[in-house]
Amino acid sequence: MNKSQVKKIVSYWEETAGRDRRIMSSLFKSKEYYGCLFFGHIILEKIMKALVVQQTKQQAPYMHDLVRLEEIAKIELSKEEVKLLKEVNAFNLNTRYPDYKLKFYKLCTKEFTKDYLNKITILYKKLCQKLTQKK
Repeated sequence: MNKSQVKKIVSYWEETAGRDRRIMSSLFKSKEYYGCLFFGHIILEKIMKALVVQQTKQQAPYMHDLVRLEEIAKIELSKEEVKLLKEVNAFNLNTRYPDYKLKFYKLCTKEFTKDYLNKITILYKKLCQKLTQKK
């Protein structure tokens, strides 16, 4: 993949992550907490896919595993941040299957969601900075 193609694909992931971040915030404000956290997973996935493309100069793999994407992109994160990725991975799975969805829905109180929303937002901003530093 040439530089122009890499730049275009990285921009795509970065822009769609930003758009989904606004959706995540709107879902929190409208008290759709489980949807908010599902979009939290999506924004981290997309910004990490941008980093994967930037690092590897290849298309990002078709996967949703945040920890694996972090490894492929060779992002240096703290143990706490990797732990957060593992926890947020569950938000993707839990919203896709009816039995998990109901359990997850009950778990997603305002306080639970706000805590993760803050952590996701901080990590998202850090990943955006890493993306900008590598340009």
